[in-house]
Amino acid sequence: MTVHSWEKLYLDDLHQGQVFESDTLRVDRHAMLAFAQQFDPQPFHLDPDAASLSLFGGLAASGWNTAALTMKLLVGSVPLADGIIGLGIELSWPTPTYPDDELRLTTTVQAIDPSASKPDRGVVTVLMETRNQNDKVVQRATGKLLVFRTPPPD
Repeated sequence: MTVHSWEKLYLDDLHQGQVFESDTLRVDRHAMLAFAQQFDPQPFHLDPDAASLSLFGGLAASGWNTAALTMKLLVGSVPLADGIIGLGIELSWPTPTYPDDELRLTTTVQAIDPSASKPDRGVVTVLMETRNQNDKVVQRATGKLLVFRTPPPD
């Protein structure tokens, strides 16, 4: 689904099976190293020589870096009116993310559960697959988002 930057979606605008596609985002080597230095300082994220001897076979991004990049893609491609409000997530990293990878995100609405106790909102379950330029999934996540209904007219 192509979404324009001016569109803002509410619970009532979503339906099961709806798909959102992001633009692409290049993994910047310097930003990747800075992220690893600050948040996940392991040799296979920081040192090319050590990384070449690891199971990654080369310098690889932290999974948490991939998650942060995925969040950027999610915010840019799923324009929920009140923002992306996460309630929980299950995620995996089946393929490493490497410097200069071109990432893109596909988000699919799996379920919509209106709240019984708070009629102004609901929980939307989405499947998010972040893929690289070779169409390999580098992150797969199932998340629950809090989404509000269209507000009543004033």
